[in-house]
Amino acid sequence: MTNRSLPAPRLESDRSLEFAIATRRTRRTFLPEPLTEEEVTQLLWAAQGITDPEHGLRAAPSAMESYPLELYVATAEGLWRYLPAENALEARASGDLREALRADSHDQDSITSAPVVFVFTAVYARAAAKLGPGSEPYVHMDLGHAAQNLLLQATALGLAGVPIAWIEPDRIASTLALPEDQEPLYLVPVGRPE
Repeated sequence: MTNRSLPAPRLESDRSLEFAIATRRTRRTFLPEPLTEEEVTQLLWAAQGITDPEHGLRAAPSAMESYPLELYVATAEGLWRYLPAENALEARASGDLREALRADSHDQDSITSAPVVFVFTAVYARAAAKLGPGSEPYVHMDLGHAAQNLLLQATALGLAGVPIAWIEPDRIASTLALPEDQEPLYLVPVGRPE
């Protein structure tokens, strides 16, 4: 497995933000059809992509621009970490880890029925360095902003997802061989709704 650059995200579409807000619904079953590279790119960009290259600002707000979140993509082919500054994916593991993620998440079947599972993790030390003690709630707010962006973008693309917070963070960290400073917070399986 090698790292790979992603196509540039689109900045316009045929569907309005208002349409995405009005029609966003949680879906737990998906068609087996894989997502295109362009769709995955658009979802990653909406969640954590760079929108102001000069200042490094991202699509989702972050308390004091601490950007404590890391975003991973699990597919049948492997696991990648999103690199916002490069708009690229860093190869982390080959092979399908979705079955293990399902086991680490109380056997929620949407994790294996979706062609892509986005995994949000947090590096709490980044927030603490900028915000001081008691910064943990701000990390969780950042997570909410980023996940909602991802879900609205999915809707705008004709896709759907389900946010999953009922997880075993230590088990997921082990399954994904995450660095010690990262804590898994949320899984978001995404696919074409049945």
